[in-house]
Amino acid sequence: CSRPQKVCLCPFLPVHPLKVSTCLYIIQHPAEESRVLRTVPLLAACLPPDKCKILVGRRFNEGRYPELATVCRNPNTLILYPGAEATNLEEVAVMASSPSVMIIIDGTWSQAKDIFYKNSLFRLPKQVQLKPSISSQYVIRTQPTNTCLSTLECAAVALSIMEKNKSIQETILHPLQALCSFQLQHGAQIHHSKEHLLKNGLYDKPMPKNKRKLRRMELLVNNVKI
Repeated sequence: CSRPQKVCLCPFLPVHPLKVSTCLYIIQHPAEESRVLRTVPLLAACLPPDKCKILVGRRFNEGRYPELATVCRNPNTLILYPGAEATNLEEVAVMASSPSVMIIIDGTWSQAKDIFYKNSLFRLPKQVQLKPSISSQYVIRTQPTNTCLSTLECAAVALSIMEKNKSIQETILHPLQALCSFQLQHGAQIHHSKEHLLKNGLYDKPMPKNKRKLRRMELLVNNVKI
């Protein structure tokens, strides 16, 4: 570990990688790879290497990614992406065959949307979503809404559902909680969601001139799912 001992996260990681039957494919936007406070490395440190595979890029086709194409065509593969076509994961998990594969897109919401809609492979797996039942603990980074979760949090909740083991969620969230605690102790500020800032008149940035972005802001204020 290259971190100074006083902020080392190793003590907060599981002693041994978690034993899970579900394999995660993390599709990471290149911009996320260079962020200092990203959560995917923490997720990977909690799982066996063969259960957490990270692919970085914007465009994924069968020619360059034959293994991914095979995974996407597997009937047991799920992709975690909310929307009108998505089924709640709890409903799918009841009938899921084990082992399963889950694809999670890592990036901002606009980056994830771009990756999902511009790669036809990602519309082959069954689309699932999480119920908005918890608030993000990743308080050192601004989220669009109060119920948006980081990639690590999505994976933690999803794995606990798929594996039918609530302790998995607690174990994976432990290093994230430590990371946020360290950052807050060393001068970082709590980041409220954009939704919270707008509703409470605390949003201090210029409102966008683009009509589409302005409309998204209005939907956030009015509690409309976007």
